[in-house]
Amino acid sequence: MDTSINNVVAQSQAMQQAQTAQQAQMQIFKSALDTQQQQVTALMESASVEPRLANDGHLGTRLDTYA
Repeated sequence: MDTSINNVVAQSQAMQQAQTAQQAQMQIFKSALDTQQQQVTALMESASVEPRLANDGHLGTRLDTYA
């Protein structure tokens, strides 16, 4: 009888440890996703900026040559 109780307690402790490890992994995963989302947002914002013509000098002030 004691052996079966000890097995149940050991299994319960193992499950709690596994759950704690899984929660830590999920927090790291969510943090990585948030970081990735911020980087993609910054990249998309920088890519959407339209180039401007030069304001001074004799080159690029009258003709936009971006292809």
